[in-house]
Amino acid sequence: MTMSPRFLVRAAARNNAEWCAAMCRAHGVAGEFGEEAWAAAGRAPVHYPDAVTLEPGVDPDALVARVDTGAPGASVKDSFADLDLTGAGFRVLFEARWIRRPGGAATPARTPGPTDLAWDVVRDAGALRAWAPAWDDGAGHAGLFRDGLLADPQTFVIAGRSGDGRVVAGAVATRSAHVVGVSNVFGRDGGPDAAWPGVLHVLGRRFPALPVVGYESGDDLETAVRHGFEPVGPLRVWLHGA
Repeated sequence: MTMSPRFLVRAAARNNAEWCAAMCRAHGVAGEFGEEAWAAAGRAPVHYPDAVTLEPGVDPDALVARVDTGAPGASVKDSFADLDLTGAGFRVLFEARWIRRPGGAATPARTPGPTDLAWDVVRDAGALRAWAPAWDDGAGHAGLFRDGLLADPQTFVIAGRSGDGRVVAGAVATRSAHVVGVSNVFGRDGGPDAAWPGVLHVLGRRFPALPVVGYESGDDLETAVRHGFEPVGPLRVWLHGA
C-alpha cells in the first residue's frame, strides 16, 4: 500500500507515542490517548516527552492543560511543528525530521567476516541489563530500560553482538498498525552507521511489508538518509522553563 507523506507522519507520530507510553508504563507512569494527543499522567522518564501530538492543529491550551508543568522538566513533542507554546512558558529544545524507509525495500547485505555482528532480539532481563549499558555508554541512564519493556508485545530491543558476545550496537523497534518505528540506534564503534545495516536486516526479516519510521536530526539524519530513509515532515520538542 502506498502511503502519502501526510499519512506517514501521522502514523509515525502515533507509533512514537505508543513507544513513549510503553516506556512510561515500565516506569509505573500511566498515560492516556486522546483524539489529538497522548499525555502521561505524571512526569515521563528522562529523554521522553510528557505529551505527543497525534494530529496537526492541536489546541495548545488544551494540550498544556494535560501536562504537569508544576514540576521541572515538562516537555511536549510537537509532531507537526505547528504549535507555539512560548506563551505557556515553553522553549524549543530541538527540531528534527520524521523519516521513513519503504516497506519491502532491499535490506543491506551482510558479509560474513571477523567484524560481522550477530543480531538478535533481547528476550530476558539479563540480556537487557547487558544491552542498556552499551546503549548508555556511561551517560548514567542505563536504568531507563526496565524489565517491564520485555513484556510489551509491540516492543523489540535489538542487539548486535561481537564475536566475544558483547553488545556493541542496537536499537529499539515498536510495531504499530501501519508502521514499525525505530529509535535509540547506537553503535559503540562507528556510531549509527555501523548499526543501521544490522538493524534494518532484523526489521526486514520480522516486518517485511511495513515501512520503517523514526526521527533524526543533524548528522544522524544524514546517516539515516545514507541507509535508505527519506525525510517526510518536521517535528519539534518543547521544554518548559529555563
